[in-house]
Amino acid sequence: MIRALHRWPGLLALLLVTILSLSGAALSVFPAAERLAAPQAETKLTVATLADRIQLVYPGVEQIRRSPSGRITAYWFDQGKPGAAVIDPATGEGVASADPNQVERWLTNLHRSLFLGDGGRMAMAAGAAAMLVLSLSGAALVARRAGGWRHWFAPLRGPLAGRLHVEIARIAVVGLLLSSATALWMTASTFELLPDGGSPPAFPAAVSNGTGIALDRLAGLSETPVADLRALSFPYPEDAADVFTLKTDRGTGYLDQGDGALLAWADLTVWERVSETVYMLHTGQGAATLGLVLGLMALGVPAMGATGVQIWLAGRRGRPRIRNNQPAAGAETILLVGSEGGSTWGFAATLHAALTKAGQSVHVGPMSGFAPERYKRAERIILLAATYGDGTAPASAKGFLDWLNASERAPEIPLAVLGFGDRSFPNYCAFAEAVTSAAKAKGWPALLPLDTINRQSPQDFARWGRALGEVLGIPLELSHEPVLPTTKTLTLVSRRDYGAEVQAPTAILRFAVPRVSLWQRLTGSGFARFTAGDLIGIVPEGSAVPRLYSLASARRQGFIEIVVKKHAGGLCSGQLIALEPGETMTAFLRHNPGFKPGPSRVPLILIGAGTGIGPLAGFVRNNGRGRPIHLFFGIRHPDSDFFYVEDFSAWQQDGRLTRLITAVSRGARPHYVQDALRGEATQVADLVCNGARVMVCGGRDMAAGVADALGEILAPTGLTPAVLKAEGRYIEDVY
Repeated sequence: MIRALHRWPGLLALLLVTILSLSGAALSVFPAAERLAAPQAETKLTVATLADRIQLVYPGVEQIRRSPSGRITAYWFDQGKPGAAVIDPATGEGVASADPNQVERWLTNLHRSLFLGDGGRMAMAAGAAAMLVLSLSGAALVARRAGGWRHWFAPLRGPLAGRLHVEIARIAVVGLLLSSATALWMTASTFELLPDGGSPPAFPAAVSNGTGIALDRLAGLSETPVADLRALSFPYPEDAADVFTLKTDRGTGYLDQGDGALLAWADLTVWERVSETVYMLHTGQGAATLGLVLGLMALGVPAMGATGVQIWLAGRRGRPRIRNNQPAAGAETILLVGSEGGSTWGFAATLHAALTKAGQSVHVGPMSGFAPERYKRAERIILLAATYGDGTAPASAKGFLDWLNASERAPEIPLAVLGFGDRSFPNYCAFAEAVTSAAKAKGWPALLPLDTINRQSPQDFARWGRALGEVLGIPLELSHEPVLPTTKTLTLVSRRDYGAEVQAPTAILRFAVPRVSLWQRLTGSGFARFTAGDLIGIVPEGSAVPRLYSLASARRQGFIEIVVKKHAGGLCSGQLIALEPGETMTAFLRHNPGFKPGPSRVPLILIGAGTGIGPLAGFVRNNGRGRPIHLFFGIRHPDSDFFYVEDFSAWQQDGRLTRLITAVSRGARPHYVQDALRGEATQVADLVCNGARVMVCGGRDMAAGVADALGEILAPTGLTPAVLKAEGRYIEDVY
């Protein structure tokens, strides 16, 4: 519900909200510029002295105004001709034109009404309302993704667009809430939907009928500092019944021009003070610094709009269109999906189609949108939950476990959990297991025991479907055909071969980057954008399951590079190793935002063995700014599988690589990367204590040994690999 409330106002009102924010940001500069340009009155200067100075220069002065920025403007008549100027309070002389800034006026009309009068004001009010809804719902979504309000600034993972969207929102949401709420208040006031809240004092019925009192004898003027002045209106010449009208930060009063007596006074009401505060908060008039800060926050709106559209498009690409998807309130079966890359949504579509064919009413949605109060007719809830990284929630399941753990009791609707993962990973279906354990602890009734699907196996899925059908009392045959992303043909341009001497053929394969369309460039889809550490998926002939390989290159290098070792019986690796320059294969790109070095200048400790060196070599290759990188590389023998040996030498010479420490496992004294780490224990501990980021890539046995060695090295410091992972400073890409 919250996600939909955030998405649709954003998409529908994107142009309007963008105009509001950009024009508002531009207008926020003018109060600060006015404050800097306007001559300021000295602290002890009184209104009487100021008025006297101005009257000496401009005898026909009719009014003096002071803006919230401190700029003083005088208006007069000279021989029947009106005049106005910005005044230097030290001399009373005009120093600049009082004519309004035409650019500011144009921007103000655009910001308030799109140059369309009342209709435009209503349209911009709708934009402000949309911004308020976006800000409130966005804040709730940020808190959900971060794991609660207390973790507002917790580190993020996921695609760049999503992280950038949230990072900007974390900073800008306060300003956007303030700006949108005050804009709606001012619009309501403009259309007289709010009470006026105050009125000037009644004009005095009796005056002294005298004229010509010296200004310094007017106690109301001589006791009022210029800093409190808003406006002073002089009596009409030779009209003894007219008075001085004084407006200050406290209120409005009338002064007798004959004897200087205060004839009437009205303090500002509470409502007037609130309205003026709202005006100040929205425009920055009287609070130039705040205005600039709000203007900077408003500049985040176009960036959030662009990233929001990108997230929406990515979500539409990642989810298949599900026909006849029923509303949550009327569905008998609630099918919720937790997916990172999008493949689990395909299984959800297959299950939805089969259940619908069997006469069931089914609603499919993300686990992050779980809302049991909406499931009025639900008889069962089924969760299809993939696992991301080290057992954490995937993108479309953010916040589900937090909700479950925080709830007092689980729904009474029976639950079935189906986990998706890869048994070769140590955290196989860990998220699904965590959900199942939490549900059991809350007393959530089980429809089926936890089951798992290994490597997107259609056979496993069909087996589970038959079990579900037996429970439901309906025949249920799930025939799932994975829908793969759109692939591109890649042409091999060169290869470097290693490992033949130790019967472990390995090659560094370099492919040409395929052509991409203008739309792909704009949206970042296909092979339009990629960096080292991203993945390419290859579906070998004779199989429906893609194999993923880490990239050792970025788009700006102009080629796609991977490191492939031939495995005994390996279908995909065998086909890749057999490729010759000029031959082709088909592949798709999958971003891997969880395994990136980040833009920081803190040192990197890269640890890899065998083909795990691929993305690590890519990080070094892209290190044009000379970030300190310490690379630990495990090889079998220098003469057989020292991948990138020539490149490493060149990268050290040009400052891309600080240190290279190798560990040879097939030498006279077998040495592994974890042994190399222990040999550099002092420096490794110093680097980590000073903020270094550790990145590990390779087989799971190697990764486990590295974690143990690092735990021993850091034990005296009080740090552990688990603590570093929680801080986002220990990242693994393990296979």
